[in-house]
Amino acid sequence: MSSLALLIIYISVGAVLGIALGQIKYKGVGLGIGGVLFSGILVGHIANAYFGFNLHNDAGSVTAEENILHFLQEFGLMLFVYAIGIQVGPSFFAALRGNGLKLLTLAVSLIVLGCCVALTLFFTGIVTPDAMVGMYSGAITNTPALSAGSLMVSDIANVLAAQGKDPIALGFNVANVPKAYAVAYPFGVCAILITIILIRVVFKVSVEAAGNDYRDSKSAGFDAPISSNVKVESSEFIGKTINDIPGIIDGTVICSRIKRDGELSVPTREMVLQQGDLIHLVGGAKYVAKAAMAIGTETKDVLTTHGTTISVRHLIITNNNVMGRTLGELELDKKHNLVISRVFRSGIQFMPTPDLRLALGDELNVIGTMEDIRKAGKIVGNSSATMNHVPMIPIFLGLFLGMLLGSIPIPLPGVPAPMKLGVIGGTLVVAILLARFGDAWTKNKLHWRLPQPALAAFKEIGITLFLTIVGIRAGANGFWDELTNGMGLHWMAWATLISIIPMLIIGFIGYKVFKVNYLVLSGVLAGACTDPPALAYANGMYKDAEASSIGYATVYPFVMFLRILSPQIMLIIVSSFI
Repeated sequence: MSSLALLIIYISVGAVLGIALGQIKYKGVGLGIGGVLFSGILVGHIANAYFGFNLHNDAGSVTAEENILHFLQEFGLMLFVYAIGIQVGPSFFAALRGNGLKLLTLAVSLIVLGCCVALTLFFTGIVTPDAMVGMYSGAITNTPALSAGSLMVSDIANVLAAQGKDPIALGFNVANVPKAYAVAYPFGVCAILITIILIRVVFKVSVEAAGNDYRDSKSAGFDAPISSNVKVESSEFIGKTINDIPGIIDGTVICSRIKRDGELSVPTREMVLQQGDLIHLVGGAKYVAKAAMAIGTETKDVLTTHGTTISVRHLIITNNNVMGRTLGELELDKKHNLVISRVFRSGIQFMPTPDLRLALGDELNVIGTMEDIRKAGKIVGNSSATMNHVPMIPIFLGLFLGMLLGSIPIPLPGVPAPMKLGVIGGTLVVAILLARFGDAWTKNKLHWRLPQPALAAFKEIGITLFLTIVGIRAGANGFWDELTNGMGLHWMAWATLISIIPMLIIGFIGYKVFKVNYLVLSGVLAGACTDPPALAYANGMYKDAEASSIGYATVYPFVMFLRILSPQIMLIIVSSFI
């Protein structure tokens, strides 16, 4: 059997076993995608011990199989981070405003503390530089950091070898990086869960109360639209138009339906209010409450469209001529007697302000007659086939640009190897920028956002391929011997400090000093380590996963970028002392 066929078998077996292992849960907690790392180690060890699978020949040079695995490993991670960048790009810059800055401060502080602990272990002579970055990457459960650290170790080793120095003796053995990562990873996951549980126990946090607090105050800084039915009773507003309702003119409140004399209709802004009208208001919680208090009282009456000529539908923006234009320019309300009550983008709800620029995949929640909705659908596109189409040119163009950006060397005085974003960091930065500005830069000739199924597939395939091969390479390079006879247990013990010390300090400060909602904080801690298993645990604590998911998503993009840079920065500091 050819070596290529064997590699495919090894990768496939490792992936299948790892995915199955990751699905095993105890009290809702499991390894998740991290399971493929350990199954890959097992497959690599067995292949090396019993089937003669070697990644280095007798002369110490790498084999063709090693080169193939290295390429597939990096390409898999590029797909993963590209999909992440495209997904979070539209909301990345918005996360830097408002309460997001507080959450980012906590996440960045956690990264800095983790680096300080790792550097302390090196400067006290406990670990070597290669083990330091491997332990750090595993302790924070961040696979792109592993890739960036491995590449930097390899670059420094090559420079040292060219200078006639022994890189392995100086602690720059790239083979040690994934080994240290693998032994540190399990406790990295546990550290987040332990911190979340300890905060809850020590401060006697009620998850139910935290959920209610978040719902009431939206403490993460995102005021998603809510709706309320209001009965018009105030004499001050009877005889006035809907335009006179507080918040209507400035777009913070939308009136999407009105029921008068038992008949439901789509209101216009010029419609005159009458005593007893039932109106359906949509907007931020505080704005809706202010409007309701001014015009009457909230009611439990349901303004359902069932059995009426009015319908509620989602229209998807897929027409190239619409993308990049503002909502106000379309004039769907005037031309087709429709009310747009919400706009959905990447799972986040927005108020339909006239200056909102539309992008591919935006969903407009519209209310009107089916005839008017169909006419509006033709204008905006509303083509599910377009949304299910995966544009391949932007994908490979984005990967190409990411590789170019990541390959640009940044020379620093006194450092043996220049600093780089690396292909992974470059890909992430390019993907975020293209997702946010790409349509405008290409004048809507190319569209960079991907359908949700494609994003999910890219992320799952990419990270599975990457972690499986990391495991196979570690297993084939003597991971088991390192764990039982070498430095494995030593690395595992010290890596716990990199995991737990920053997590406990930032977790307690975030809850007691910064007064961050417990559920949001749990998401921030998971996001600070870019750890999906921890997020899954946080999401499962409360019936509504919005709070923890928003905390995770707010810090994730910026943290991912810093996590990729942090191993390189630590190695720059270390190499300056060589």
